[in-house]
Amino acid sequence: MNSDKPTKTEDEYFAREDAEKMKRLKEKMKQEILQEEKHTIKDLCYMKCPKCGGGLSEVLFRGIKIDRCAECNGVWLDKGELEKLAGHEEKSTIKEIIDLFKHR
Repeated sequence: MNSDKPTKTEDEYFAREDAEKMKRLKEKMKQEILQEEKHTIKDLCYMKCPKCGGGLSEVLFRGIKIDRCAECNGVWLDKGELEKLAGHEEKSTIKEIIDLFKHR
């Protein structure tokens, strides 16, 4: 007797396979949504002052391009710019500030 109806074991196997596929699909969709949100946030915040939301523009200061807010005149530094401005002095106020923000 050859039946086209799947056995209970086959049903369980396909149910597990379908569940695993759905799990992978949901995770993929979640990652895509997170990437899109990250991209949107970056687009909204790029070159915006974190203090007042004004537009930032690059200005040259001691040979280093730093970001300055047109609204509140705040100055924002990218990674490594504070160290470049500090130079190689052993004990300076800027060096002390750098040490304060180093990862521990």
